[in-house]
Amino acid sequence: MTAMSQLNIVPFVSVDNMMKLVLHLGIERVLRELASYIETDFRRWESFDKTPRIASHSPVGVIELMPTSDGEMYGFKYVNGHPKNTREGLQTVTAFGVLADVDTGYPLLLTEMTILTALRTAAMSALAARHLAPRGARVMAMIGNGAQAEFQALAFRALCAIEEVRLYDIDPAATRKCVANLEGSGLKVTPCASAEEAIEGARIITTCTADKQYATILTDNMVGPGVHINAVGGDCPGKTELHRDILLRSAIFVEYPPQTRIEGEIQQLDPDHPVTELWQVITGAAPGRTDSRQITLFDSVGFAIEDFSALRYIHDQLQRLPYSEPLDMIADPDDPRDLYGMLLRAGAQAA
Repeated sequence: MTAMSQLNIVPFVSVDNMMKLVLHLGIERVLRELASYIETDFRRWESFDKTPRIASHSPVGVIELMPTSDGEMYGFKYVNGHPKNTREGLQTVTAFGVLADVDTGYPLLLTEMTILTALRTAAMSALAARHLAPRGARVMAMIGNGAQAEFQALAFRALCAIEEVRLYDIDPAATRKCVANLEGSGLKVTPCASAEEAIEGARIITTCTADKQYATILTDNMVGPGVHINAVGGDCPGKTELHRDILLRSAIFVEYPPQTRIEGEIQQLDPDHPVTELWQVITGAAPGRTDSRQITLFDSVGFAIEDFSALRYIHDQLQRLPYSEPLDMIADPDDPRDLYGMLLRAGAQAA
C-alpha cells in the first residue's frame, strides 16, 4: 500500500518487505541514498531535538530508545545489544522504529530496523570516511567479521571507491562467511590470519566487534600515519576497541559528544578532550583531515538523527513502492471523545 487515507491505518514494513524493498532498489543504491539522507539531515543539525540515547543496561546487554524530532516529524528506534545472543542462535542487535507526524501525534510508519540499522550504520561510516579518509584510499581492513561486516564493505565500495577489503576475526568461521557473502561484489576480498596482517597496506581501518568489555583490538604500534580509523563496534559504557594512545595521536570526530563521551572510544579520555562534531565538517564549519599524515578517527556510536534519516528514507520510498502492509493500529471512534462508547458498541456487535 503506497498511500494511507485513514490516519488510524499505519504502513508497517515487515522484515520480508524490508528485504524486498532493499533488493528491488539494490543494496549499493540504498546505501548511497541513505548516506544522502543522513548528510541532508546533518546539514540541518540545529533543527533537531538532541539527547543521548535512553539506555537500560544489564550484565548481559543493553536495551535503548533513540528519539529525535525536526519539529515536523518525530522518530524513535528501539534497539538492543546483547553479545551473548549469538551463542544462543539469536541476533546481537535487533531493532524497530516509528516515524510520527508532530502536528497530530499520529504514527506515519512502523518498521523493522534490524536490517535498516545495519544499512544506515554502514552508510554513516562511509559518509564520514568520504569527508575524513586520505585521498586515494582503496584498501580497507575490516577487523570483526560479524553481521555488520558485509554492509560496511559494500558501503565503502559504493561511497568511497574501496577496491580491496582485508578481513580478520578471532572466529575464522566469521571470516569465511564474509568471504563467501562478498563473492561477486566487485571487491577484492583478502582473508587474514591476524589483525596485524589485515592492516598491511590499508589506509582505512574499520573495527567492528561486539564483546561488551574494554578491549584492545588495535594497539598503538599498529597504527601508522596517514590512516583513517572507523571505530564502529557495539558501543556502551565499559566497552572500547582502541588503545588510549591511538586516541591521543588522532584527530577525533564524533556524532554527538554528550553521548560519545559516555559510550565511545573517548570514554577513555578526559571529559574536556577536544573532539569535532561531524556535522560541522559536513557543513564546512570545521575542517576535516588537514594533512596527508594525520590520523583521523570517527568514533561512531550511532545517533538518533541517523535513524530519523533512515525512517524518513523508507517513508519516502513507500510513496511509490508496495512494500508495506496496512496496520490497524490507532483506535478511531466516530466521536473522538467517546472511546468507551466505541468499546461498548464493539461488545454489542460481538454478542
